[in-house]
Amino acid sequence: MALGVKIASIGTLLPEAVLTNAELEKMVDTSDEWITSRTGIKERRIAPPGVGASYYALGAARKALAKAEVKPEEVDLIIVATVTPDYPMPATACLVQAKLGAARAAAFDLNAACSGFIYALSIGSQFIKSGVYGNVLIVGVDLLSRFLDWQDRSTCVLFGDGAGAVLLQPAPEGEGVLAAFLGSDGNKAGCLQVEAGGSLKPASRETLATGKQYLKMEGNEIFKYAVKEMEKSMLAVLAQCNFTPGDISYLVPHQANYRIITAIRKRLGLKENQIIVNINRYGNMSAASIPVAMEEAAREGKFKKGDIIGLSAFGAGLTWGAAVLRW
Repeated sequence: MALGVKIASIGTLLPEAVLTNAELEKMVDTSDEWITSRTGIKERRIAPPGVGASYYALGAARKALAKAEVKPEEVDLIIVATVTPDYPMPATACLVQAKLGAARAAAFDLNAACSGFIYALSIGSQFIKSGVYGNVLIVGVDLLSRFLDWQDRSTCVLFGDGAGAVLLQPAPEGEGVLAAFLGSDGNKAGCLQVEAGGSLKPASRETLATGKQYLKMEGNEIFKYAVKEMEKSMLAVLAQCNFTPGDISYLVPHQANYRIITAIRKRLGLKENQIIVNINRYGNMSAASIPVAMEEAAREGKFKKGDIIGLSAFGAGLTWGAAVLRW
């Protein structure tokens, strides 16, 4: 009998420190009106110095397990989606595995930037559908504040820090994660990139002096690609389920930019109240944005049993992905 995959629980952990647009006005040549009108962002969370991605991933994971009443030693696999790991190696997932006490769990990191959560959801689901594992913990976590040039108003106003974790478990076929769709185009890799810090250009005095350790983005190109590919991937994954946009109860898009979210909503013919949005409070949290938005919507009682939930994301790589869930 074919297995389905359900989201058994969701946990999140966000930094306490809030950075508002008013505070950014004192740091860089910008204004609340400029930021809000172009992005929809009013504030974002920023992790304190000396704290890595594993701290927030661990906190979110612990909450997800507690909600599902699953012990750490019952976890079979941990996938951490992040582009801001604690270290180049070992994997942040292994740090989480150790601190969590998930002694029998395999663990690895996944780098698909803002699309990372959907990539991890798709991969984790396959392990359950194949019958290999019964408890798969996936975490989307990023601390992109660590890679921002706080004098570059085109990027520093956009991002926030945080983590969201979901526990996947077997379910009857036709419930939970119904389908996923993934895509990429490496020809556009330079549109959204941290150039230095890898094996090609290791961190050095030269890379630091030239700011190559900071995130750089071609905003107009990213906007066009994001709208196009997020719509296409959502339509593709709906088609896998013999659904149309009219079957969607709610769409949880990656929280990159409110104008992108609005453009996708209009292209799919959805109403404003069908879109889960929290970008105004958190900014772009990369791989954490979708699970954090899902947790809030579920906690507020928006999702009802049987609802069809669409997920859609786009990120560096370039990468994109979409998924359909039956709540």
